[in-house]
Amino acid sequence: MTKLNTLKFKIMSNDNKSIHEFDFNLICEYFSSVERQGPGSPEVTIKALGFIDNLHSNSKIADIGCGTGGQTIVLAENTSGYIAGIDLFPLFINLLSENVKQKRLEGRVKGVVASMEELPFEPEDLDLIWSEGAIYNIGFERGLKEWSNFLKKGGYIAVSEVSWYTEKRPKEIEDFWMDAYPGIDTIPNKIAQMQHAGYVPVASFILPENCWTEHFYAPQPEAEKIFLKKHAGNRLAEEFVANQRHERQLYHQYKDYYGYVFYIGKKI
Repeated sequence: MTKLNTLKFKIMSNDNKSIHEFDFNLICEYFSSVERQGPGSPEVTIKALGFIDNLHSNSKIADIGCGTGGQTIVLAENTSGYIAGIDLFPLFINLLSENVKQKRLEGRVKGVVASMEELPFEPEDLDLIWSEGAIYNIGFERGLKEWSNFLKKGGYIAVSEVSWYTEKRPKEIEDFWMDAYPGIDTIPNKIAQMQHAGYVPVASFILPENCWTEHFYAPQPEAEKIFLKKHAGNRLAEEFVANQRHERQLYHQYKDYYGYVFYIGKKI
């Protein structure tokens, strides 16, 4: 595991958990070829960051489920603290490290291979926890509660999460998301969950449509061609791409009913 002692983090050992127990190689390979692994944009990252106070040159920030680190780099370019990019998949962390090196941010940003269920930090070590489109892997409520242990009093959490815009929606999209992520809920209920987890809800806002269409979906058709050519005849690869195409079609059909929402809270 990559160490962050040079970045003033106290990283605890987590050698007992093997990431090689998980077989997501095809999915990881596919998403490593696109800049974003979920809806978002640099503008949205900066907007969310604008609701967070009291960051300074010694602040400690964790970007959990960072993927290849598109938003991690934006965070680094718009803050002056130390950032740990956390992801389960070594390929993503390797790509993040390459981006960090290209941007000459090695002194402030490090990638760490770790599970969001077993974060390698000490209690109350962090000033800010960030997670764009990834907290669903552990569950919104669970993540907010468990990650709070690593935040200082007065520290912030900022996460983006798929949410319902309406109380009622067509059965097709309801069934799709309840199967994909039963934790999906309405914006007021998500805010209430944040409050119940011990945070003061500071802000929430819906990500604009271009975070899906321009930054997430638009690059995928070309990535799909390359991916399918490389894995010609691989049924699992073909089924995965078909699933991605179906998801895109559903978004364009039902985008009035759901989307990603940024939620920002302050630990009390």
